[in-house]
Amino acid sequence: MAFRFRALAQSRLYTNRVLLQREHAIPVRLFAKEAGRPAALKGDEMLKNIFLEVKKKFETALDVLRKEKITIDPEDPAAVAQYAKVMKTVREKADLFSESQRIQYTIQTRTQDIPDARTYLLTLKEIRIKRGLTDELGAEALMFDALEKVEKELKRPLLRNDKKGMALLLAEFDKINKKLGIRKEDLPKYEEQLELKIAKAQLEELKKDALEAMDTQKKREEFKDEEMVDVKSLDIRNFI
Repeated sequence: MAFRFRALAQSRLYTNRVLLQREHAIPVRLFAKEAGRPAALKGDEMLKNIFLEVKKKFETALDVLRKEKITIDPEDPAAVAQYAKVMKTVREKADLFSESQRIQYTIQTRTQDIPDARTYLLTLKEIRIKRGLTDELGAEALMFDALEKVEKELKRPLLRNDKKGMALLLAEFDKINKKLGIRKEDLPKYEEQLELKIAKAQLEELKKDALEAMDTQKKREEFKDEEMVDVKSLDIRNFI
């Protein structure tokens, strides 16, 4: 749990490059919060149930998007906040993961069987890189330095079931958090900041797509004399 918190807390650091999840496309892989396979279901029956669950979530998400106004203006903080609010409503009603929850779930599933602290930290680093996240404050390097210090003191590799050794490492991590100004009680704020940055990135992508679509349309003979509309005036609800 402590390791997972520290990785999640780094969402404060992950601001340079955001993976565009394109929530408006609602990727199928994000629908299953729990990947456990029902033992009683086989073949077609299992696939049918998965399809019906995905269909239900998709329709729930579309129902929200048909009702909520989205302004495609990534430079307007109010528009970004409104978009983030709408997507949060979509996630809550359709039971989808937030970005922070995706990170937490990925960490949990990827690391649950890892026995030693070093492989655990290396796995966290791999997850960070694959998700396109950056460590601006250098927390990752400090965590590895802390592990080196503890293992040197123990004179052996640190296993995660070593209560004494882990206590030493977590104490070092607490020092790092204090040095970097990362507090557990601020985690909801970091998560909110991350979701706002993702919302802005998604609005930028929506704006880009809309401009490209209008430019393509304008090249057609019947529309060559038409003026391109301001993307901020577009109402996505009319296209769903």
